[in-house]
Amino acid sequence: MSLTEGDRFSSKLGRKRFLVTMEVNPPKGTDLSEILRAVERVQGLVDAVNVTDGSGAIMRACSLAVAKAVLDAGADPILQMTCRDRNRLALQADLLGASILGIRNVLLLTGDDPKAGDHPEAKPVFDVNSAALMQVAKGLTEGRDMAGKPLAGSPSFCIGAAADPGAKDPEVELQKFQAKIDGGARFFQTQAVFEVERLRAFMERARTFDKPVLAGVLLVKSAKMARYMNEHVWGIHVPEPIIARFEAATDKRAECVAVASELVRAVRGVADGIHLYPLGWEDLVPDILKEANVDELTH
Repeated sequence: MSLTEGDRFSSKLGRKRFLVTMEVNPPKGTDLSEILRAVERVQGLVDAVNVTDGSGAIMRACSLAVAKAVLDAGADPILQMTCRDRNRLALQADLLGASILGIRNVLLLTGDDPKAGDHPEAKPVFDVNSAALMQVAKGLTEGRDMAGKPLAGSPSFCIGAAADPGAKDPEVELQKFQAKIDGGARFFQTQAVFEVERLRAFMERARTFDKPVLAGVLLVKSAKMARYMNEHVWGIHVPEPIIARFEAATDKRAECVAVASELVRAVRGVADGIHLYPLGWEDLVPDILKEANVDELTH
């Protein structure tokens, strides 16, 4: 199932009022049935589907292969690529491979430390950082590799980057924001947002860069999960009132839909869209988008 140019995520940047993306984690194995079901459920509801690259430093199937499966299923994938596991030779090779396979959207990240994952003895690479990798990808689109050698055919990428509205030092975060734009970033997806006023303050500054920013909306599953993330996951803070709601809820999935849809409604008019972190509850995404009346914003 091929995508038309109008279906491509890149063609909607700066044109569509409210963008919606969602991420999926490749399986720890070869069974893609859950991912393909998730893609089928959100057909026509999301503008692109991120495919994570060893998120949390957990060994999973190759994000490039899964992104191709997402593309073949009719969705526009955003291939996440981290600097953790590959040197500059492999990173450039995979970027070129992605373009050959028809994948145009790439979200370039530094990556989590292997010590946090399920193979803590793995040796990290970190040959370049995310901003440098963006410069590399930009150079490839201009027909040269990192060593300045010419390419026999150049890729076309829509480069994305991460942003953290809750960063402890907003000035440093905005400097990183500018560096990523200098590296060719055309859109940003943020860490999970729970405090909308903090997002609003960040967006007041970020607006000057004139790049779409999609606010991260994470699907909280339980109070226990929320407290664990607060203690162990960098960049995430679930407020106590939300945790209390899950402690009192008898139906955790219904509460998840309620909380997530409220967050989506709250960021309307603040950010340029949302990026959903379903964390295995991809089947709830259509309900969340319906409850939040996202359809009235996107058309």
